[in-house]
Amino acid sequence: MPKYIIERDIPNAGALTAEQLQGISQKSCSVLQAMGPKIQWLQSYVTGDKVYCVYIAPDEASIKEHAEKGGFPANRISEVKTIIDPTTAESH
Repeated sequence: MPKYIIERDIPNAGALTAEQLQGISQKSCSVLQAMGPKIQWLQSYVTGDKVYCVYIAPDEASIKEHAEKGGFPANRISEVKTIIDPTTAESH
C-alpha cells in the first residue's frame, strides 16, 4: 500500500504543549479508527510552523477524507516513491 507524506501548515506548531499534541493525536486516532484499517498513521514531525505526517493509505482521497473529518489541514500530500538511507550507498 502507498506511503504518503502530508505537510500541514499549523502556525506555531512547535509551541504546542504536550497536552495539545495529545488532544490532536487522540482526534486523529479516533477518525482513523472510524475509517477502518485501510489508512494508518505512522508518525509525525513537528517543526516551527508545520507538521509533517507519514501515513500508509490506499490513495490520496483517503488522506483528504481523514483531514476533513479531523479538521486538520493537508496543504500538500506527496506519495513516497522510494525510501533511501545510508545503507543505500553500500554496494551489494
